[in-house]
Amino acid sequence: MVRIVALLTDFGAMDPYVGAMKGAILSVCPEATLVDLAHEVPPHDVLAGALTLHAACHTFPAGTVFVAVVDPGVGSPRRGLALRAGPHLFVGPDNGLFSFVLREHPQARIHGLENSRLFRSPVSPVFHGRDVFGPVAGHLAQGVGLGEVGPKVEDPVLLEAPEPRKLATGEWEAAVLYVDRFGNLTTSLSERAVEGARTVEVWVGGATIPWVGTYSEVRPGTPCALVGSSGRLEVAVREGSASARLGVGKGSPVRVRVVW
Repeated sequence: MVRIVALLTDFGAMDPYVGAMKGAILSVCPEATLVDLAHEVPPHDVLAGALTLHAACHTFPAGTVFVAVVDPGVGSPRRGLALRAGPHLFVGPDNGLFSFVLREHPQARIHGLENSRLFRSPVSPVFHGRDVFGPVAGHLAQGVGLGEVGPKVEDPVLLEAPEPRKLATGEWEAAVLYVDRFGNLTTSLSERAVEGARTVEVWVGGATIPWVGTYSEVRPGTPCALVGSSGRLEVAVREGSASARLGVGKGSPVRVRVVW
């Protein structure tokens, strides 16, 4: 039986929070293999967490449990969720963190976290990652059924991520959704929009960006646009930061013209 639990948080590495979550999981499921998916999600940035989770989850074995905590609403009436989407299980707050996973898997089974017997006691109102989400993930890794965590949920919170705006045939205005630590700009435009294109023209930050297949096709320090590993259009600077070089960040417009 796969007992992998992967953790995604905005906790960073300098504080005890990630370690405390791991301890809570291992107290329930000592056999679990714990994997750090990411802990440097920008603080409180649920959209960045949702994108990061969706980009990485496909590479994990079936049966992996993902516990995701980017939770600016901790302590509020917001629900906790556990869900099965495709071959994986997910646990975390009902704040849109699972938006991209759920859009990919519209038939996902979703349950609210109400069975307090699966929680750590006492539950801190400000650390549900340790006291609720982590322990529930441990129980699921142990084989506890999804239905045991609580009742079904039919209306999970979904983020209204910016959708590309179609300007004309083959012409789009997308937006930067996420800036990674290299300064690469992940946009809202899917690779499907440029499939089979003869040429792709990209403008961002007042600059025209050359379209390439890989970063190595341009000289160091040169901007480029390509399909990134997440399956979205990305703007980068080889061995540099596109965000700093172009003066753009999350929410900035990116214009794209495709010719077939």
